[in-house]
Amino acid sequence: MSFTDTDLIARVLSREDPNAFGELVRRHQSPVRAFLTRMTRGDSHLADDLAQETFLKAWKKLSSYRGGARFSTWLFGIAINEFRTAVRSRKEIAVEDLDDSPPEPQTAAADSHSRLRLDLTEALKRISSEERAAILLCCQNGLSHEEAAQALDCPLGTVKTNILRGKEKLKRHLAID
Repeated sequence: MSFTDTDLIARVLSREDPNAFGELVRRHQSPVRAFLTRMTRGDSHLADDLAQETFLKAWKKLSSYRGGARFSTWLFGIAINEFRTAVRSRKEIAVEDLDDSPPEPQTAAADSHSRLRLDLTEALKRISSEERAAILLCCQNGLSHEEAAQALDCPLGTVKTNILRGKEKLKRHLAID
């Protein structure tokens, strides 16, 4: 039997199923870690730490989840807050303007799909964290603009603007017409 996130949350809160939160973590850890890895510009160690903090906070504050949004939206909201906390305390990930060092050369054997993925990863590193968060939440994680605004705790218009500006910058970095 497959439980919904809402069912699992109810089971956690009623203490009926000690493994229910573990199932929530299994369902959402990959998207949260991928989001945080891109937000931290590829720092997988920091992203893992932030993901762990995200799930610890979710565990502690699960009773405050009201169900007004999808669980994933609420969880990404916690993740972005953990990222913002890290930015305030670690200046090296707060710097928005990267140096324009040349990209590392690709091997001839690398196919165009992997080059595009690497190019996109590098281009995402070069846009602001607000633009990157909005694009990743909507385009990679399937949140609506409204859900992204809720997760990012900002106005809907700001999310739309950040997505539009971020996409334009990505096009320039990727030289896509």
